[in-house]
Amino acid sequence: MKVILLEDVKSLGKKGDVVNVSDGYAKNFIIPKKKGVEANNANMNDLKLKHANEEKLAAEKLAAAQKLAEELKDKKVTLSIKVGEGGRSFGSVSTKEIAEAVAKQLDLSIDKKKMSLPFAIKGIGTYTVNIKLHAKVTAELTVVVTEKK
Repeated sequence: MKVILLEDVKSLGKKGDVVNVSDGYAKNFIIPKKKGVEANNANMNDLKLKHANEEKLAAEKLAAAQKLAEELKDKKVTLSIKVGEGGRSFGSVSTKEIAEAVAKQLDLSIDKKKMSLPFAIKGIGTYTVNIKLHAKVTAELTVVVTEKK
């Protein structure tokens, strides 16, 4: 009997897979425990529509991430930090501070967890921060660090 899996089943397949199992296994385990449904025409059409919808949503998310990356390409964010004698800073600039500055200065919401700093920003200057917006899209944001007066 062919069955469409509604969730991952160990040693059988992943959610959405169409697998061939014995009639007893399907009728006594998979279908009663809501781990799958019989692969009839109606259920196969539902599966096709669901896959098409998921692909459409994934394409929309990718397009939105590419648009946001294009917006961020030429943007700059300015942060100011306390600096002591000899130009040494007190602490470093974190991704949380950068995310807050992006929200205030650019009116964009970017998760601090998506930002990656190659090294700690501990001095005054211009730095580039990589932001992973999507699995296929990475944007670069310019961060200008100035001295707090």
